[in-house]
Amino acid sequence: MNATKKVVLRFPSDIADRPLVCELALQFGLRFNILRASISPHREGIMVMEVIGKEKEEIEAGLQYLRQEGIGVESLSQDIRMVEARCVHCGACVGVCPTEALFMEKPSYLVRYDESKCIACEMCILACPTHAMEAVI
Repeated sequence: MNATKKVVLRFPSDIADRPLVCELALQFGLRFNILRASISPHREGIMVMEVIGKEKEEIEAGLQYLRQEGIGVESLSQDIRMVEARCVHCGACVGVCPTEALFMEKPSYLVRYDESKCIACEMCILACPTHAMEAVI
């Protein structure tokens, strides 16, 4: 039986264009399933992925390699949801969302949420003055 771990990777702008995730397969024999990603050269990038290996220790060795290369690694233990009854459609969350999971629908200018684009970075939770965005653990 395989071990798995879902993680959020944060790539600093100076290394976002390096193929470091491929090393998980090449050096550590791990497989990975990219669930969501927003990465552009010369800009900070975020990737949510599931790492699959034979043992937890193999996965941790691969993640430690990524940390040593300068990538932030966090466990993904939650999802984000929008509580529409609390939303006043101010758009504060739209400006901080790195993947455009939150956007203003036109011509109504209502805030909409596309969960499939969300990478659970929690920036919207911090930005929302009415607490309409919340983490679901």
